[in-house]
Amino acid sequence: MSEQAETLANLSYEERRFEPPADLAADANLKADAYEEAAADRLAYWEKQADRLDWDTRWERVLDWDDPPFAKWFVGGKLNAAYNCVDRHVEAGAGDKVAFHWVGEPEDDTRDLTYAQLKDEVCKAANALTELGVRTGDRVAIYMPMIPETVVTMLACARLGAPHTVVFGGFSAEALASRIEDCDARVVVTSDGGYRRGAPSALKPAVDEACAIAEKTGHTVTKVLVVRRTGQDIDWTDERDVWWHDVVDPASTEHQCEFFDSEHPLYVMYTSGTTGKPKGILHTTGGYLVGAAYTHWGVFDLKPETDVFWCTADIGWVTGHSYVVYGPLANQATSVMYEGTPDSPHKGRWWEIVEKYGVTIFYTAPTAIRTFMKWGDDIPAKFDMSKLRVLGSVGEPINPEAYVWYRKAIGGDRTPVVDTWWQTETGMILISPLPGVTAGKPGSAMTPIPGVVADVVNDEGQSVPDGSGGYLVLKEPWPAMLRTLWGDDQRFKDTYWSRFPGMYFAGDGAKKDEDGDIWLLGRVDDVMNVSGHRLSTTEIESALVSHPKVAEAAVVGATDPMTGQAPCAFVILRESAGDGGEDIVAELRNHVAKEIGAIAKPRQIMVVAELPKTRSGKIMRRLLRDVAEKREIGDVTTLADSTVMDLIGQGMAASSED
Repeated sequence: MSEQAETLANLSYEERRFEPPADLAADANLKADAYEEAAADRLAYWEKQADRLDWDTRWERVLDWDDPPFAKWFVGGKLNAAYNCVDRHVEAGAGDKVAFHWVGEPEDDTRDLTYAQLKDEVCKAANALTELGVRTGDRVAIYMPMIPETVVTMLACARLGAPHTVVFGGFSAEALASRIEDCDARVVVTSDGGYRRGAPSALKPAVDEACAIAEKTGHTVTKVLVVRRTGQDIDWTDERDVWWHDVVDPASTEHQCEFFDSEHPLYVMYTSGTTGKPKGILHTTGGYLVGAAYTHWGVFDLKPETDVFWCTADIGWVTGHSYVVYGPLANQATSVMYEGTPDSPHKGRWWEIVEKYGVTIFYTAPTAIRTFMKWGDDIPAKFDMSKLRVLGSVGEPINPEAYVWYRKAIGGDRTPVVDTWWQTETGMILISPLPGVTAGKPGSAMTPIPGVVADVVNDEGQSVPDGSGGYLVLKEPWPAMLRTLWGDDQRFKDTYWSRFPGMYFAGDGAKKDEDGDIWLLGRVDDVMNVSGHRLSTTEIESALVSHPKVAEAAVVGATDPMTGQAPCAFVILRESAGDGGEDIVAELRNHVAKEIGAIAKPRQIMVVAELPKTRSGKIMRRLLRDVAEKREIGDVTTLADSTVMDLIGQGMAASSED
């Protein structure tokens, strides 16, 4: 086995198991026989899931895989994503059902939007976009905060067959411009701003700047549609800029939707690479919607009649697309949508919302969970969250201790935790426990869901035995898979399909434990070579977080003249630990040695107040690597708080070192 595949295998041995609650198991949407059914005839299984949607024209063939890696799903079928998310529910008599409990960051700013109201708003927006020149196949860029109009715009685009590209509102004007140019978007939908930690945060100026940047390369944005959210002063270009309330609000609520081929592009989502041209992930309509609806219904055990679902992700990320918008709405779910941050105006804000709206299913990121751990158990204990019945985790591997804290402090020690693995490219959850079937194992994503074929392989592409590590791959196509990279088929093949012929390589390292369950180890780039030993940063982070004083940790490999690379750790202490005392660094280094071995002891441990995170909650480890190697710190424009890096840089010199 190569060094790259020889990942550490002795830390994440986990004896704790959490059986599904008996009542949930008895009435679960997916039971154990789903695995057998899918294995017996995978395509027939996906055909059954496709029947969850309404099709104008039924497909002729479930899968065309004649020209891999270019897949076509539900070939010949026609449908409309917006019709499946709103119209059909209204036609079925559910128009008065709440689609979204929307909660603005100012505490008194709330709005309930029914399916009938959502349908009317989507039809009005579709008519307005048509008046602005948007036609089937045109791309529309969306740069918005977490407000209902963002969902309305996405669905209006889907209704028209105009692929949308949602650009996260925290991205810079340069990042927005590059995406507008790459997919040739001529219409941009934005707002004057949004609220963040109690204050208005501007968005329109970045759009103005992005339009100017694009203009220099010969790309003209013809219309910018602007929602008035904060009322702050903004610059205005009369021939280009249009107020939402001037063109959408008075538009007709009648709009006849068209039905599109299953493979018609639904959206392009760009991955935020650190350098070079961003990759435009293309998702099409039929397969994506089948995958999003099926996984939302099955992995979360959704009961649309009684559940209130809350995915905390920003719509600018794929999690927001699949599990705020398309999956929940296709399933006629009632969801919570929140504009603000977890700590504004107080650190119990999320749990206050869970209590108020009776949230039953909650889906968030491990970084958020570890932040709440840091703040202490007493904050969530103040709120009644007894209606919660399923908890979910997404974004990166969850440490076992964070998993257990989440289950106990938030879930009352009764709720299953579904630790989900998937990517922007996959469009849907691929590996996860099933809440009514799986005996949950803290820290493990467990097994592929029914209908998905995943494995861990070695350098030769051969399946590794239980207890071994390697590369996570997908061996069969799945409905919500990306179809290509926008305008670059060759890059699509080179990036995802060249490492292991016939298999999609996710770029993640993983291992199978002795039971055959899968543990994600993060990007293969995050595996260090220390004195010839391959160490996973994820597992060292887990060891640190298992210490009772540590809330969160990020580990990077830094160049070392003696060992090749050495682990450098940045840790956030729990508030109950105070400043940790003078001996905390030695205590933590010894703790890692005890949990893993002396080879894994961090060369440096720095106690920090915050870690550099994007507003989706992902830790930007490349910036920490810059600090550890004393390089100039790279681009910080996607960070939620760019000042964090200044504080870390200043404190690095004071960190302890052997």
